[in-house]
Amino acid sequence: MPKNSPRFVFVTGGVMSGLGKGITAASLGRLLKNAGLDVTAVKIDPYLNVDAGTMNPYEHGEVYVLKDGAEVDLDLGNYERYLDTEMTSKHNVTTGKVYRSVIERERSGDYLGKTVQIIPHVTREIKQRIRDCGEGHDVCLVELGGTVGDIEGMPFLEAVRQMGNEQDDEDFLLIHVTLVPVTNNGEQKTKPTQHSVKELREIGLHPDIVVGRSDEALEDETREKISLFCDVPEDAVISAPDVDDIYHVPLFLEDEGLDTYAMDKLGVERRADDTGWRDVVTQEQEGTVEVALAGKYDFEDAYLSVYEALKHAGLRHNVEVETNWVETDRMDENDFARLESADALVVPGGFGERGTEGKLDAVRYARENGVPFLGLCFGFQMAVIEYARNVAGLEGAHSSEIDEGTQHPVIDLLPEQYDIENLGGTMRLGDKETVIDDGTVARELYSAESVVERHRHRFEVNPDYIESLEDEGMVFSGRSASGTRMEILELPDHPFFVGTQFHPEFRSRPGKPSPPFVGLVGAAVEREEEAVNVEEVA
Repeated sequence: MPKNSPRFVFVTGGVMSGLGKGITAASLGRLLKNAGLDVTAVKIDPYLNVDAGTMNPYEHGEVYVLKDGAEVDLDLGNYERYLDTEMTSKHNVTTGKVYRSVIERERSGDYLGKTVQIIPHVTREIKQRIRDCGEGHDVCLVELGGTVGDIEGMPFLEAVRQMGNEQDDEDFLLIHVTLVPVTNNGEQKTKPTQHSVKELREIGLHPDIVVGRSDEALEDETREKISLFCDVPEDAVISAPDVDDIYHVPLFLEDEGLDTYAMDKLGVERRADDTGWRDVVTQEQEGTVEVALAGKYDFEDAYLSVYEALKHAGLRHNVEVETNWVETDRMDENDFARLESADALVVPGGFGERGTEGKLDAVRYARENGVPFLGLCFGFQMAVIEYARNVAGLEGAHSSEIDEGTQHPVIDLLPEQYDIENLGGTMRLGDKETVIDDGTVARELYSAESVVERHRHRFEVNPDYIESLEDEGMVFSGRSASGTRMEILELPDHPFFVGTQFHPEFRSRPGKPSPPFVGLVGAAVEREEEAVNVEEVA
């Protein structure tokens, strides 16, 4: 391989899923970037779906949208946040994509009459996709979803094995993340890790580094046993205990020497010593604000980017953001109590009828009681519907997505969506420009005449109702470049009431928080301070 070829770092998982392979890989990427290296990442998802667009958030968490409109696994969001970069569809490799490509090439005669097989045709396709992503970068991180031994992942592991033989030794590094459980008497058990590494070795792969996930830091005896039975040096056994804040994982792994060991194995030198990440995520936070998140999925990963964007905005304002769940499909007294005690409200994106009326109730509460509000995508549409019903007097106003027979479809399809048949990849997706009016809250937030944000929606504000809504005081302060699509709404006489048809949370980063979230948390801080002052006076 030429000397300027990229180094490939593969991250596999064993014992069980959900151990944090993605956070481990993203954290190493952050450390390598701090060292001055140009780092990119690939997420391999072994499922047969072409992309994550039609998956239930309860199974895989949120659908994260990239700038080119690709609907991908939430791990890509972690890579973008940790590496402070933007990725594209090619950085997410799925079984569906690989097999579709191979079959299309077979149908077009590209294989010259040969029998098309997993080896070499499918594995060659996988390797080429990985190498294409690494081109032009110093290091390409490749995370293999699932666990070693899953039947779906076998072609990908075989492709990794082949790459290990084809790359120079310093161009290939394999990290294996495993579980180190603790028994009732407090003993850390290494047997699951031993068996997991044994499975890897049966495939023809040998890990260079073993990352042990456990409740607490690995004990010296545990490291020694993993080193001995898994045939890796002791300094290649990395402890990865649970931490309170996932943004502290890179700092812990740095203390463990993961980055130094990896760079030595890859034959690359440290070019910089950037402490910006550490400075941002370890800054002191003064006080707490409560933000109610009103949605229908009682599952944090379903709204992961929203939680992270709120955290980023809290870092900007030096406060901790405590996010409290409000379940909108069956709101009870506890949900209303959380709503009433909140310093701000977020109504996130979503699809379908379930929880709609609860979201409308939450929006109305925020509007009428001066609670800072941010509506995202579907939440933006809920704000339009609530205002149409309760301020503009359009009785029964709704979205035609929810109520096809509504007399006032204030949210509706635009003509280009009328004849869509396939659901996957057919929404308005990815980066789109929004032009912002001068003298508005949105212009103050963004400090720009136009912005580019990511979208994932099919329905829009119905143009037939825009004038009547604006006559009643709603301001559409941001529109598409064509002027036909409403992108941002606000209420001028409210402490903070903003909705966006786009998803600003997808571009939020630690140290570079999303402007609408910064505005929301800032308004929440002011509301909290006012409440404290009132109590002190009383």
